[in-house]
Amino acid sequence: MVISRDILKAILLLVIVVILAWAFFSGENPATYYPVPLLKSTCPPGFKLNKNNECIAKNLYNQYATTNKAGVGGLKSALPEIRDGFSPQQIDLGRYLFFDPALSVDQTISCATCHDPNKGLSDGLATSMGIDGQRLKRAAPSLYNVGYLKKLFWDGRATTLEEQMLEPLFSKEEMGNSPDNLLSTINGIENYRKLFAEAFPTRDGDQPILLHEITRSLTAFQSSLISLNSKYDQYAHGYDGALNKNEIEGLNIFRSFVARCAECHTPPLFTNQQFAVIGSPEPDGVPLDPGAEVTYKDKSLRGAFKVPSLRNIAQTAPYMHSGRFKTLRETVQFYTDGRGHAVPEGENLLIHWHIWEPNLTDYELDRLVDFLKTLTDESFKPKVPEVLPSGLHISS
Repeated sequence: MVISRDILKAILLLVIVVILAWAFFSGENPATYYPVPLLKSTCPPGFKLNKNNECIAKNLYNQYATTNKAGVGGLKSALPEIRDGFSPQQIDLGRYLFFDPALSVDQTISCATCHDPNKGLSDGLATSMGIDGQRLKRAAPSLYNVGYLKKLFWDGRATTLEEQMLEPLFSKEEMGNSPDNLLSTINGIENYRKLFAEAFPTRDGDQPILLHEITRSLTAFQSSLISLNSKYDQYAHGYDGALNKNEIEGLNIFRSFVARCAECHTPPLFTNQQFAVIGSPEPDGVPLDPGAEVTYKDKSLRGAFKVPSLRNIAQTAPYMHSGRFKTLRETVQFYTDGRGHAVPEGENLLIHWHIWEPNLTDYELDRLVDFLKTLTDESFKPKVPEVLPSGLHISS
């Protein structure tokens, strides 16, 4: 029997499709990758491109100078300085890296596994999971507005985004990689070699990709994750119709001297970036997490954790460093149940002075929750890449 050329072509095409599909769904690198578009030459929303090809943050909170031309007066919003000045190409390269499981030792998880855009850039778990299903000790914080933060992790043990990201990359419990293996993997991917040359045009074309270029690209992307245009922000900037009656009541409770919420969760970031011992309970059977005591070798900080931002808080349940509370209503209830009421027996914690017994009513607690939901703003939610430079399937 003679097989026509068209039939042979169809059989060959089918074999190629089967091989690619097997490689794609098995998590292995296919022999040839899907073409990856050129890196973006425009800044993400919330940033403007300057003449030096740098993306500079631009929002309603920083559109006015803090001083006039004479160097006096001005408007101050309490919004700290952000890490910006990255090129659009570096930001977009960081976006690919962020979603690519090629960064983990077994190519099964990515940064986005614990920081999912569809879960408020957290993961919806009480405590996160690393490679091989290893359960971690703390919850994954949201990455929205992380470019403004000066201390990172729940215990503040990192002071830059570059320093912060090295830990999960090379932690045996998290992504499990090593510097040598990571660099070998990324340098072995032709698409990444081309994209890094595009994002870092002054580098020698034959020079291998370096670790600091990987961390700079990831920092560039993470610094672009902005959330500053919620219903609350619209209200704060003068649109009094942005909040309804219940939400305004909740705002007034939030910033009252009775509830004292705003004294630690200070607008506009809704964190004062300090540490506080609040006596939040651990899950049943779990010993007290010493928190910042370990970082700073200070016994007064035993059980202290960084005050988290409340931005997009309605999207990031469960709550606290241990994920102990499943809902916002449970969480606000904790703060009115009495100072130190959940401290384990035998522990003598130095509870923050803002934590007391406000004795809020159920109605007031419900209004607080109404207000917290107005801090949701995902208008600049990052776009998940359609394909990855590695050719791997995007992990979830």
